[in-house]
Amino acid sequence: MTMEERGRIPVGPPIANPLHSYWQHPKSPLASVIEPECSDPTQPYDYAIIGSGISGTMTAYNLFKTNPSARIVMIDAREICSGATGRNGGHTKAGSYRTYLQHKKELGKDQALKLARLEYANIIETHALAKELDIECENQVCNTVDVIYDQRTFEEGKKAIKELEADATEEERQPGKMAGYRIYSANDGIQQKFWVDATNTNSAVGEEKVAGAFEYLAGKIHAYRFTTGILKHLVQNNALQLCANTPVHAFRPSTSSAPDAPLWDIFTQRNSIPARTVILATNGYTPYLLPTLQGAIVPLRGQIIASKPPPTARHPSVLPKTYSFIYGNGYEYMIPRQLPDGGQHIVIGGGLGRLPNAGASEYGTVDDSRLNEEVSTYLHGTVGGYFGAPTASSSSAEDAPEYEIVHEWTGIMGATADGRPFVGEVPGQKGVWISAGFNGHGMVLCLKNAEALVGMMTGKDLDWFPKSFLVSEERVGKAHFGGRTDMRVPETGEGPVATGES
Repeated sequence: MTMEERGRIPVGPPIANPLHSYWQHPKSPLASVIEPECSDPTQPYDYAIIGSGISGTMTAYNLFKTNPSARIVMIDAREICSGATGRNGGHTKAGSYRTYLQHKKELGKDQALKLARLEYANIIETHALAKELDIECENQVCNTVDVIYDQRTFEEGKKAIKELEADATEEERQPGKMAGYRIYSANDGIQQKFWVDATNTNSAVGEEKVAGAFEYLAGKIHAYRFTTGILKHLVQNNALQLCANTPVHAFRPSTSSAPDAPLWDIFTQRNSIPARTVILATNGYTPYLLPTLQGAIVPLRGQIIASKPPPTARHPSVLPKTYSFIYGNGYEYMIPRQLPDGGQHIVIGGGLGRLPNAGASEYGTVDDSRLNEEVSTYLHGTVGGYFGAPTASSSSAEDAPEYEIVHEWTGIMGATADGRPFVGEVPGQKGVWISAGFNGHGMVLCLKNAEALVGMMTGKDLDWFPKSFLVSEERVGKAHFGGRTDMRVPETGEGPVATGES
């Protein structure tokens, strides 16, 4: 099937038996909370948020800050935070240079800069909020490195960085700022600086030589603990009711004739929930509830492993940076996770670019209950391929230890036809709002998008927000799905190469 055909597969609700996520141990005490449901149309909720990931959670947080007395309910088909946020790679990394030239060409310099600035602000504010609320979520701002295994990709990256630097302010060009990049060529000692092997020797792809690298600011965070920590803050302030394990199958205009009746009735398997405002924070599942977005937002299954390095690994026992490993038609994204015993797990995901037809088989599915065996085989060899095989304990290579796979799981993302999320009020459906379609990049988009969404509801000035994120009939009508716009695949042509995925 082509990408366009995959985009036409009818989207279903979240399945009931997903693979267990590495991050959901231990589970939050809020994971399975089901509060008493409101079914009295004379006492509707002010806001009903469908989806309990970081997007829905940050929307609830901003609503609470704007109106502490608002009645808010959050509904999720499965356990709280069991979707993409509870399954991602824990990476707060923008890599805005990767899409900057594309955005500048399509949208103009001003809008392209707004998008890059939003991504950077999202990183800084995510980590600042975790610190402000004292959430124990492995919160760390650090440098990241993109190791490039394709000369053309490296040259394009240098060109994009130079143009972004030229368009940015002097302050933004400083180290640790939005356009603060450091460029390394192949002969700049990349192997010693970042502990990578000069050649990627993953048996699934053959040999790929390092062409260069880019270093800049990013971060890592336990997204499940961060999100459930914010929900705990809201619940303790009586700002939110939770309804876990409560699939929503439809919402329709209310037929109630009661005074101050709700605008919408939300239908679950238990009863209907009345609300004046419906907010869809449903990412890849959105077309199930909003069929007009079929093909505009397409579910995409991602796959991640966590591995334990052996004592003879060639890199430090705890790596101080996060990574992306970028080749001609795809990438992997990686964070080191320090353990209480002083060791580390290496969390790495990706592999779509290594599959036939640009990984078309992973689009259009909401089945996160199983693995793609081809991706598994490939991912199992990535860490040793990029960092080099661990040192053998004797002269025999057969005695070399391997990276131990400690967990492997999948999750459903939401890919959009133009590579940008949909944010705003749904055309023709007053009182229905959306923030969804983050293309695996939600950890550097969701917090600021939620702020903007609530700002739109309350009439705030949003000059800082990219217009290209707004949902409109025209944008939906132009949607023609051809796969990830941040990957070079036959159906998307000569688009930009991949960013480091969140």
